[in-house]
Amino acid sequence: MSKMMKALLMYAPYDFRYEEVPIPTVSGKELLIKVHGCGICAGDIKAYHGGKRVWGESKETAYIEAPVIGGHEFFGEVVEKGEDVKNIRIGDLVTAEQIVPCGKCRFCLEGNYNVCQRHYIYGFKKETQGGFAEYMKFNENSINHVLPKNISFEQAVLIEPYACGMHAVARAGIEHNSVVVISGLGAIGLSMVCAARLLQPKLLIGLDLRKNRMDKALSFGADLVFNPLTDNVEEEIRKLTNGLGCDIYIEATGHEKSVSQGLNLTRSLGRYVQFGVFPDKVLADWNIIGDTKELEIRGAHLGAYCYPAVIEGMTTGKLKTDGIVSHTFRLSEWEKAFKTAESDPDAFKVVLIP
Repeated sequence: MSKMMKALLMYAPYDFRYEEVPIPTVSGKELLIKVHGCGICAGDIKAYHGGKRVWGESKETAYIEAPVIGGHEFFGEVVEKGEDVKNIRIGDLVTAEQIVPCGKCRFCLEGNYNVCQRHYIYGFKKETQGGFAEYMKFNENSINHVLPKNISFEQAVLIEPYACGMHAVARAGIEHNSVVVISGLGAIGLSMVCAARLLQPKLLIGLDLRKNRMDKALSFGADLVFNPLTDNVEEEIRKLTNGLGCDIYIEATGHEKSVSQGLNLTRSLGRYVQFGVFPDKVLADWNIIGDTKELEIRGAHLGAYCYPAVIEGMTTGKLKTDGIVSHTFRLSEWEKAFKTAESDPDAFKVVLIP
């Protein structure tokens, strides 16, 4: 094996470089993976455009440890392993959860490893380089999952976003009499539709601006879909709920307008779940939460404890994935791929293949 590989490194906003770098070496409990595919997340696009969520206000406040190999929606084949690795073999197809927990902080010890205080996520830190590369190293604290032989390429590369969607749905606490609204029907929003459908709510409603996404949501199990630009969403939902509003609103767009929309659409004593990531601070009428409706606000972050359920759901057909991987590009074509993911109205999930 050559000692060098091609990878896409993040140096600064608008400064991503396709370069040759050394192939990682592994020991102990580490794995070396030949990457088969890595999806482009909306967060990767925001990182390219200088989102303050990851770049901070200065180099000192940045979450990204640049230069670093990006990409956290990956899977691949084990080609080398450390001497202490058990129950994983050379040739196994694997993925790893996007966060690499420290295992020592309060949150890890309580089992809430998705909010680990150290908070190392693949594709952002020196110790956890990502999947936009020919090879990547799975850290010794990595939470790894061996994939079944019958999983397809399209399914395997969607495990990470689907785990995020499933976790958000779990945080929503959906019951059989719930009227649920999911705002944003991209790849993760559609995974939320799939996961929510399995819980059999009273009514499952999707919101998006693109017809192809709305159509896909209907085929994945949504009862109704609306376009906030052309439909009076608040009026429609109040008609369906005796004027009350929805029981649960899950925000999956990362757009400021969706926040105010959700606070207005949710009934008194209802539940608002925030999943979408915003490029900057959001302004909203916070009085609605307390003084007006006494809403319950919950956050949803990453996909803790959801990977096995997602893998099983995909391979049995309970979680639909058909048509979600809309575009694939070689890693060397990353600029075209990022542009497609950002601006092509037909794009659901764009994947880079080394």
